[in-house]
Amino acid sequence: MGDISKDINSRFENNKIKALINIKYTANWINSHENEFFRPYGISPQQYNILRILRGAEKPIKVQVIKERMIDRAPNATRLMDKLCEKKLIERIRCNNDRRVVFISINQTGLNLLNTINTNSKLEFLNNLTEEEATTLSRLLDKLR
Repeated sequence: MGDISKDINSRFENNKIKALINIKYTANWINSHENEFFRPYGISPQQYNILRILRGAEKPIKVQVIKERMIDRAPNATRLMDKLCEKKLIERIRCNNDRRVVFISINQTGLNLLNTINTNSKLEFLNNLTEEEATTLSRLLDKLR
């Protein structure tokens, strides 16, 4: 990977369009690397995100709170949690006062899996950026949003 113009064999009408295409292309490239990284662990990047949210919460939280905190706010978050339950990585807890309310918590098996996953190994490509460049990139992406 290098110059987006060469990578996709295309020219752009201006640098703003080039930047937009580059962001989309890079996002897909990162997603592909993440999917490959998590495959041996039997989870998806979105499921990993849910497990991290639950670990950070340090207590059971509502499904809606998880959906709001997700990086990729997929409409299939409930299905992702169903799969994590099937894998016995999280647990559902019904609210005693209102049976419609469901809390989710990570269990020890889920915590153990998170401890096993060394996320730094999938982020080696970030070594191409200095700390200053990473700060600038983050600031620019924040500005774009």
